Amino acid sequence: MTHRLTLKSIEPVTHDTHHLVFERPEGYAFTPGQATDLAVEVEGWRDQKRPFTFVTLPESDTLEFVIKSYPDHEGVTAQIAKLQAGDHVRIEDAWGAIKDEGAGVFIAGGAGITPFLAILRARLARDGTLDGCKLLFSNKTQADIIEREALVGMAGLECHFLVSNQADAGTGVEVGRIDRDYLEAHVGADAAHVYICGPDAMVDEISLILQDIGLPQKRIVTEDFS
Repeated sequence: MTHRLTLKSIEPVTHDTHHLVFERPEGYAFTPGQATDLAVEVEGWRDQKRPFTFVTLPESDTLEFVIKSYPDHEGVTAQIAKLQAGDHVRIEDAWGAIKDEGAGVFIAGGAGITPFLAILRARLARDGTLDGCKLLFSNKTQADIIEREALVGMAGLECHFLVSNQADAGTGVEVGRIDRDYLEAHVGADAAHVYICGPDAMVDEISLILQDIGLPQKRIVTEDFS
């Protein structure tokens, strides 16, 4: 089913991501970690649907997204970045994405943090703490870290921020990548669950490394597009 949404507000989160808040259609339902197909009501783009993940709680009066744009590509995300309050988009029913299987290690690359924002917020609202949850969040630079303050402020969540740019080191940020040595130090084969979301190559590489160091595949949670 298609739903027409009205944009209430759009605000920058980083230099290339925006937080969009929409009015929520009556009866629209989703679970934390799920996504929807979204298209902007702009001439020439109405049929260009792309999947985006909700970052709000299911009981919220709004539907919210954090969307990274690629202005140099002039694609759908560039059109989304140009939206203004009062503009409209169309979305489909919620589907697939990443399901919350319990406390564990959350590994994100760039905009791959978005499903985890919803999952972690829901767990925090329910339990009052994220004890037992660890976040490994990889980006190119500090300026690319989405919702850093919000993540650090989540009670009980152990946060590790990594950047690949050697010149961008700073307080609370490590320089490096999530490779085998890093995974052995921060995850290990005894992790209850490990969630991975980011570029496909990153997800595949980390999944293979985790299995190679002894983590059963059934404990690895990635996006389900069914």
